Amino acid sequence: MLAKVTGFALNGLEGYKVDIEVDTHNGLPSFEIVGLPDAAVKEARERVRSAVKNSGRTFPVTRITVNLAPADMKKEGAYLDLAIAVGIIKITSSGFTDNITDYVILGELSLDGSIRPIKGILPLLISASACGYKKFIIPYDNAGEAAYIENITVYAAKTLNQVIDHLKGITLIPEVEKQKFVKGGAEVVYPVDLSLVKGQAVAKRALEIAVSGGHNILFIGPPGSGKSMLAKCIPSIMPDMDFEEALETTKIHSVAGRLNADEGIVKTRPFMSPHHTATNISLIGGSQAVKPGIISLAHNGVLFLDEMPEYPRNTLEALRQPLEDGVITVSRAKANVTFPANFMLCGSMNPCPCGNYGSKKHVCKCSQAQILKYKSKISGPLMDRIDLQVEVDSVEYSDLISDTAEETSATVKARVNRTREIQRERFKNELKVNTNSDMGEKQIKKYCALSPECEEILRSAFDSMNLSARARSRIIKVARTIADMDLSETILPQHILEAVGYRSLDKDNV
Repeated sequence: MLAKVTGFALNGLEGYKVDIEVDTHNGLPSFEIVGLPDAAVKEARERVRSAVKNSGRTFPVTRITVNLAPADMKKEGAYLDLAIAVGIIKITSSGFTDNITDYVILGELSLDGSIRPIKGILPLLISASACGYKKFIIPYDNAGEAAYIENITVYAAKTLNQVIDHLKGITLIPEVEKQKFVKGGAEVVYPVDLSLVKGQAVAKRALEIAVSGGHNILFIGPPGSGKSMLAKCIPSIMPDMDFEEALETTKIHSVAGRLNADEGIVKTRPFMSPHHTATNISLIGGSQAVKPGIISLAHNGVLFLDEMPEYPRNTLEALRQPLEDGVITVSRAKANVTFPANFMLCGSMNPCPCGNYGSKKHVCKCSQAQILKYKSKISGPLMDRIDLQVEVDSVEYSDLISDTAEETSATVKARVNRTREIQRERFKNELKVNTNSDMGEKQIKKYCALSPECEEILRSAFDSMNLSARARSRIIKVARTIADMDLSETILPQHILEAVGYRSLDKDNV
């Protein structure tokens, strides 16, 4: 006898259809799964056998063959346990009222017949919906993710028996209630607020410019000057994610298994801060099963690298492609997958190995050779991709005990939203350009016309600071953002001068 069930499996962030064909025939009792299953899929034999028996169902004592088609694609994970069990029970039982191939059935089985949640349910549902499927049976604990997808009917089950009773029309599983995505709102709470940062007016100004235009930023200053705290404030002043951004971010976190089941969707901008011992694979993604890395988890949010020179050189160089293209392509022997990686990079570093170079209070013990070696750990091409290089001074004690009220993140965020709205209107007809930092040379020529005076300032900086062509473009983009913050339609000399002033390390190379 033959039964067919429909499932889906993941390849990167995209799902693809898997036809599960279950066949029983005479012969010595056995249970084989074919169709390029990985170890987790092969182990489904024991999970399915125990789950079917412990659910009070009949497990056939015959030769069972399960084929997972297409047979030339590697099947990974436990997504197909539930579908395989349903196919086996259909062979040994009658009374199924629905055509079960109309359903996409997903879920991992426990030995007692309960259904465990799986990773990546959101991209699986989106891909299956795009293929025309409208009815889904998924684990109960994954219901939160499914609630935000329109035009599909989802049934969230807790046990294998629930699924069988539903398909037989005995006891129907309630549909998952749809949820409306609310942009922002009171439920979005950030742990750090900009009002907690005392002093540092220049650094705060640079931070607002960076977020307003989506620019990358590097803080250079002595230990304890507040660099890390400033970085942690970035998500609190970034615009709230819209539904498309939240959905794309949730897909990545769902596949990586980092999604909070109670939330169902990511509503706050991600903030990823890997330790400096992080490997290339953990940062960009990969391993045997090609999974998103830290930079993809930072998509639509912030990647913070504290003490950048401490990271291995090859790890930092791996950032160059995603900083330029907004995606990362992971190539392995078994797969070639492209993950989104459009993040704002924020880095921090000391001015020298001991951290006291240029300090008014402490004496630097480093030689010039040591200082140059320390700074050179961040390559020129990578530094070119960092739009703002900002010096952060030590905080005075008087600033720490001052009762002067600092601007809150909400106040700064309101100005950022105003500036971003100007950019949205400007680039509404441009493909894949949302902020000033996304502009290519074509958009720079179109939207960033410079007066002769501005060109002269920029030419002087280009020659005196030995800037690259990329650095020149970055300065113009930052100047465009500063002009937008000033509600100026044109870039003025003061905007160019301020943008040039945020190239601290370039100045040091003169």
